Amino acid sequence: MTLFGLGRSHAVYREGLGCTLEHGEPLTEVGLPSDDRQPALLPEIAGPAIVAPQSPHLVAALDRAFTEPASPPYRRTRAVVVMKDGRIVAERYADGVGIDTPLLGFSATKSVISALIGVLVRQGKLKLDRPAPVAAWRDPDDPRHAITVDQLLRHTAGLALGSSLQASLGSAFEPVNRMKFMEQDMAAYAASIPLETAPGAAWNYHDGNTILLAHVLRQAVGGSPADVLRFARRELFAPLGMRHVTLQLDGAGTVEGSSEMLASARDWARFGQLYLNDGMAGGKRILPEGWVNYASSPTPGGWVGIGAGFWTNRGDSFGANYRIEHGWPRDAFFAKGTIGQYVIAIPSERLVIARLGRSPNWPPEVDGVFDLVRDVVAATRDKAKLAGGN
Repeated sequence: MTLFGLGRSHAVYREGLGCTLEHGEPLTEVGLPSDDRQPALLPEIAGPAIVAPQSPHLVAALDRAFTEPASPPYRRTRAVVVMKDGRIVAERYADGVGIDTPLLGFSATKSVISALIGVLVRQGKLKLDRPAPVAAWRDPDDPRHAITVDQLLRHTAGLALGSSLQASLGSAFEPVNRMKFMEQDMAAYAASIPLETAPGAAWNYHDGNTILLAHVLRQAVGGSPADVLRFARRELFAPLGMRHVTLQLDGAGTVEGSSEMLASARDWARFGQLYLNDGMAGGKRILPEGWVNYASSPTPGGWVGIGAGFWTNRGDSFGANYRIEHGWPRDAFFAKGTIGQYVIAIPSERLVIARLGRSPNWPPEVDGVFDLVRDVVAATRDKAKLAGGN
């Protein structure tokens, strides 16, 4: 593929690894770790059949989530899974999508990388307040040496990569997009970028922060792509029963952790349930004690309402207040990806809502998620409604 005859982009598909953009030497073949069918620790969330909404109120909620407006912009909902108390109480899929269909989470992938970093913290292999172990920043006289793991998680590292929140022709030429679409080794490129602001001084959301965390993860678990895939399956996906996951790689074999994980809607919901369970699965601690509170705690300056890998309604940010004004509970926090990907945890309601689609990003209401959250909370708030009463 070329853009106006400029540049060249070449994608290669590999079974089990999805697609990789290659810009130079082809990626060395990656041996997929064998699936040892490690038993899931998270209790089963549903049987093999699609779970019909358990009340007329939930039927109405899903009807609204999937109904298209009379004129564009269209909603394009692909999947909704609603879990209450750890069990699916409603799910629905668009034509061509089923319970096992892997769906791209885009930036919801960042929340999965945050969780894997959390596993490393629990194992004592990383510390949040210590300098991130990036080889290019090893020199103590390098001002980037001071960048911590926490600052990468919160997008306060200060690297001059531009913004991943802007979508315009001009933003296409920012370093963060060169990193994603032109560089073979995304992490090496991100690590080469100078500081724009002092570490910790300002919030700036961009994919480079998570790409660097994905490289830190790779180095901490053995250094090879297969090591990372094995670690992710053993420590996170298998315990949660996430069986339909694909982690895509960059051209250097590092997980493209900013936006390139695919999973079934049920698997995305299972991931949300881990956070509703305070990082526990079947009595085993997956995430460090206190990690869920840490991940959902607001980042100063993050006007969208964002924590350490999750978006959050805690704090007094513009984004948190906007969502609360539109009916979201104050304690809600969520993984979010562009064009309408959400994995929402609402502890006070014991709810997880996974919604995936192909919706325009503007206006904010077009994906219907505000209505969906309000409708589902109302439909599941008391047992009479969930049982089908009026």
